[in-house]
Amino acid sequence: MSAASCLYVQSFIEKCLTAVGAKPHHARSLAEVLVTADCRGHYSHGLNRMDMYLKDIQTGICAVEGEPLVEKESAATALVDGNNLLGPVVGNFCMKLAIKKAKEVGIGWVVAHGESHHFSASRTLGTNPLSVAAPAEHGDSFVLDTATSAVALGKVELNERRGDPIPDGWGCDPEGHVTTDPKSVLTGGGLVPIGGSEATGGYKGYGLGMMVEVFCGILAGAQYSKYVRTWKVTDRVANLGQCFVAINPENFAPGFNERMSDLLSIQRDQDPADPGSPVLAPGDPERMNIKKCEEMGGIPYHINVVKYIVSTETRSLLPCDKIVSI
Repeated sequence: MSAASCLYVQSFIEKCLTAVGAKPHHARSLAEVLVTADCRGHYSHGLNRMDMYLKDIQTGICAVEGEPLVEKESAATALVDGNNLLGPVVGNFCMKLAIKKAKEVGIGWVVAHGESHHFSASRTLGTNPLSVAAPAEHGDSFVLDTATSAVALGKVELNERRGDPIPDGWGCDPEGHVTTDPKSVLTGGGLVPIGGSEATGGYKGYGLGMMVEVFCGILAGAQYSKYVRTWKVTDRVANLGQCFVAINPENFAPGFNERMSDLLSIQRDQDPADPGSPVLAPGDPERMNIKKCEEMGGIPYHINVVKYIVSTETRSLLPCDKIVSI
């Protein structure tokens, strides 16, 4: 492992992105998302994916000009055209719009089509992630951010890059058989839904994945299911769909933050099955990793990730006079 300053990593990502043509504020939006993922311990969704964004910008499959555009809206809803821009650029625009509407009328429901990239987690049927955050007292919060598959595809990629096998129940080979070989999953195989087989509740993960598809792909008029392009294949514009919802607790029962704090305390105060592993609430592992990064003064990266990012393949994506050191 080697540790790198959060600000340094963010600056490195921004410079690489602007070197291939991204607008500075677009590059900043993406860099913030990638560094935040790494700080929270989700290395499969951070610096590990930078080369994909560089390739998509260079090939022109992802737009660098323009801004998201509201096509249709009411007091509480909006339909946004992402204009084939980076996912975090469109996502920030939509979430801010949803929050604005929630402050005004209690709820904001915004969907977007025309996104070139996912929002950290891949949104194709089988991984369709959902994320819910709710504030509690004293800066505490409930933060659930999960794929509806057993894991996100990025974790399989990270294991493949490290040369490690994947656990049973993460993915299957091209014939649909469960495998521990990450390469089999990435070359024609796929992920399995939360719960795995039907006997262990896999139909629930499958149903949740379809629910996300309804809110994102169908409602937004974007691509969905088999029409979503294959992961990392950039033979056509992605036209991904996303859904962003903001709810103002002030429009409902009073004392929301206090009750959220009580709920979190109830969960954390339960007796653990393993005395060495306390019961955690959604968001706690990420907070622990953020604290570790703060104590170390940087983000600890696996050396293979660092080597890959500074490899000839990645560096070749940058103009020869703008190669950045890390």
